[in-house]
Amino acid sequence: MERTEYIEKLQAEIRATHGCDSRHVSTNRVRALWDFRLAWQGDVETFDLIDHSAAARCYAWTYEDGGQPRIAAVLELPPINSPFTAVDAFIASQNDRGSNQTG
Repeated sequence: MERTEYIEKLQAEIRATHGCDSRHVSTNRVRALWDFRLAWQGDVETFDLIDHSAAARCYAWTYEDGGQPRIAAVLELPPINSPFTAVDAFIASQNDRGSNQTG
């Protein structure tokens, strides 16, 4: 998948999940640890949100769950304030549900 198509796919998920349009801002490489092990690493895309009622930004990335590609789209709401804290919060939420997936 080419880069433009990938960004558009993430934006479509943000629209579907959070009900607003977005503008791509940047890409950050993130490595997240859980229980002292590498839980996930990859690129997290930062988006400015357009007319969202509560958040100005969203962080989005893809991950695999049971061999299937999935998209995470996490709003920048306290305590989430960066791509790094977005991934950490997502992984924690998945582990709280008892899931074996890593975000």
